[in-house]
Amino acid sequence: MTEKHKSTLAIVLVAICALILYLAWSWVQGHIGFPLDDAWIHLTYARNLAEYGEWAFLIGQPSAGSTAPLWTGFLALGYVVGIPFHAWTYLLGGLCLAATGLVASEIARQLFPEHRGVPILTGIACALEWHLVWSAASGMETLLFACLALAVWYRLTLKPAEQPLLSGLLCGALILARPEGAMLVALATLVPILTEGRQGRWSSGITKAAVLGLGMILLVGPYILLNLRLSGTPWPNTFYAKQAEYASHRLQPFIVRLWEVGRLPFVGPQMLLVPGLIWGLWHRSRPEPQGQDAHLLVRWLALAWVAGTVMTYVILLPVTYQHGRYLIPVIPMILVLGVGGTFDLIHVGRRSMLTRAITRTLVGSFAVLLFTFLLIYGAPQYATDVAIIEGEMVTTAQWLAANTEPDDLIAVHDIGAIGYYARRPMLDLAGLISPEVIPFIRDESALLEWMQEQDADYLVTFPTWYEDMATDPRVELVFQTRASVTIEQGGENMAVYVLNWREE
Repeated sequence: MTEKHKSTLAIVLVAICALILYLAWSWVQGHIGFPLDDAWIHLTYARNLAEYGEWAFLIGQPSAGSTAPLWTGFLALGYVVGIPFHAWTYLLGGLCLAATGLVASEIARQLFPEHRGVPILTGIACALEWHLVWSAASGMETLLFACLALAVWYRLTLKPAEQPLLSGLLCGALILARPEGAMLVALATLVPILTEGRQGRWSSGITKAAVLGLGMILLVGPYILLNLRLSGTPWPNTFYAKQAEYASHRLQPFIVRLWEVGRLPFVGPQMLLVPGLIWGLWHRSRPEPQGQDAHLLVRWLALAWVAGTVMTYVILLPVTYQHGRYLIPVIPMILVLGVGGTFDLIHVGRRSMLTRAITRTLVGSFAVLLFTFLLIYGAPQYATDVAIIEGEMVTTAQWLAANTEPDDLIAVHDIGAIGYYARRPMLDLAGLISPEVIPFIRDESALLEWMQEQDADYLVTFPTWYEDMATDPRVELVFQTRASVTIEQGGENMAVYVLNWREE
């Protein structure tokens, strides 16, 4: 077995063990599930696609509420072949975690060939980084998107002139994993133009970029047309609803938003890689020997995407909940450049006893923190997150399934588990499947009037999310969960209210 094969096997085994650790920790605490209600949204779309052939959250009502159609399609395969959805979803997450580590390792091998240990260490760092393991067990598309982003990064910078149509299809898959992939694709299409242009072949570069764009459109075009037909907008409803719902967050000073959002990808051992990351980018900012200028391009393209992604959320959606899950996909890129740059720093400081001691302490501390965050923080936090979703959303969904009529209309914020288990007609206060609420998504009086016009029977929410509605005389509490873990974490229990319009 070659060294590369041994490295591959090690990364895969580490990824599997890390995922099993998180699942086992949650199971010991009494729950097998997902740490986000959004996972149930994907599963509901996937089940309906497999069983009814409809792109719909509610049967008979096609909707543009899925931000990750590629992930939804993969989940649907499990229903088609009859694999239990928990097992299939975890399997997909584990495959994405292992693939992320492997692609990151291969990029590191290309970028830092003089450091033999960098590829395997980069791959294992990805397989053990607590955000990434949490994502693998979350039921979400996060790691599929991260892995495809790495693949696009690898292909369009290290192999920019090869098979542009295939590269374009890969770019299309990236956008179908999450819409913000369009930013990386826009940056990546510049690569063949710049690569060929440096050699005086501008027309060839433009042609290859056009072919790449064609490949991307072949995959993304039908999805955009579907969204236009269903909702009149090119992107899914969530893209617009989230910005409207959290518009007040944009009122904070820019510097506050930048700090709160920008630090999220570095909450973990990767914070110790910042010196190496900065050093590596500066040290290798000059064209490399033997015509390997593409390596220079790959580093700055990656940095541009990381910075652009962070700034996009700082400006449009400055939220920090769920461990900054929207920014988790940039972490593998940070690890690739950070691990390699740290080895560059070690190499430069090897002749000085002081710098040698400092850099080796840095590496040792990184390894310690990697396991500390994985075991002491990440795994217990994952178990807690799952317990909250199971105790609140899933419990409420099961109560609705047992205590309401099949044709009762339910107005709800956080539709995932309720849609999966209760299977009732719904009004979505978050706008994913009810985009008509987006213009007044935070106006409680308008929401209540809309619910009355639709003759909703029940309201499901956390009481303080809609304080005015929860205290309206037409709104009567009939059920509230008693999940103690939610209260212990400083939250509140989800409530179900019956709506008495006819008693006005």
